[in-house]
Amino acid sequence: MRGVLAELPRLPRANIGFLYVSDHFSDALDQLLSRLRQHTGVLEWVGASGVGVLGTRGAALDAPGISVLLGAFPLDSFRVFSGRKPLPRDFPAYAALVHADPLTPDMAELVRDMAHKVRGGRLAGGVACARTQAWQIADGTLIGGLSGVAFDDRIQTLTGISQGCQPLPGSWRVTRAQDNLIEQIDSRPAVEVFREAAGPALGADLRRAVSTLLVGLSEDDADRRQFTARRIVALDVRTGRLAINDSAQSGQSLVFLRRDEAAARADLLRMLTELRNACPRPPRGALYVSCASRGGIMFERDDSEVEMIRETFGDIPLAGFFAAGEIAGDRLYGQTGCLTVFV
Repeated sequence: MRGVLAELPRLPRANIGFLYVSDHFSDALDQLLSRLRQHTGVLEWVGASGVGVLGTRGAALDAPGISVLLGAFPLDSFRVFSGRKPLPRDFPAYAALVHADPLTPDMAELVRDMAHKVRGGRLAGGVACARTQAWQIADGTLIGGLSGVAFDDRIQTLTGISQGCQPLPGSWRVTRAQDNLIEQIDSRPAVEVFREAAGPALGADLRRAVSTLLVGLSEDDADRRQFTARRIVALDVRTGRLAINDSAQSGQSLVFLRRDEAAARADLLRMLTELRNACPRPPRGALYVSCASRGGIMFERDDSEVEMIRETFGDIPLAGFFAAGEIAGDRLYGQTGCLTVFV
């Protein structure tokens, strides 16, 4: 804690802080927040706990870490909100950075509801994570529901997501589904289509294919990359059905996805390049939320993602954490990297 305070500059115009801590510091979170207020003079803070944190210098997954970013915005351009302090109805929210409790029921619905309250529909953030109690920060420490900070349209943000996947050739449509069971794809047994898409080698080893490939569901027929990646949790060769870790609906577009280190690096590079090209000017700072199952599990090292961000954007101020779920737009994702830049 002393090291963080010693290196944290005093910025006279700073009026909001973003704080992420590994769950090693959960018991000292209130004390840390108090010390940061005293040291910086910044009274309003948002953030969350994770099983690790990220920052400009690197990443610490499953290790002690604190990540801090200070912002200076027009005084009336943002509002911190939570279940204790709802977002004012008269505030013209255009974008919001949000954090959520992993134990809150129907979190996907809560995210969609929050997105409808934001005129620009621009949500970004993640689900707090811990081996014991997961915490959110919204002025104070809290648990449950959704919290964060909303911005009006004077604060320009851009968000990119990387799901660590590369689509296999071909696209299909779900023609029969019930809850999380996909029964037919293009009016054929789902397992039959899956086996063909996997190719001869993987198709002959369905156990290995299930551990390597995912399903991507989308409502967009035109763009094969507008998908939500979902794991295949079971398949039944006898009935031809696939089970995924989400619900599926008849009529949805479907692609099969490959996820390994090469695919993850390629997709992250694609996202970072597209985000950089969309920026009208160099970003002034950024927040990165990465799934707890990424880091050195999906990449060579825990700080590989930070290194790729730095190679693309330079040494911009960066804070973030390893989360139990990632939020972008009106969707809740998993095994995803979500980068939000302030431009």
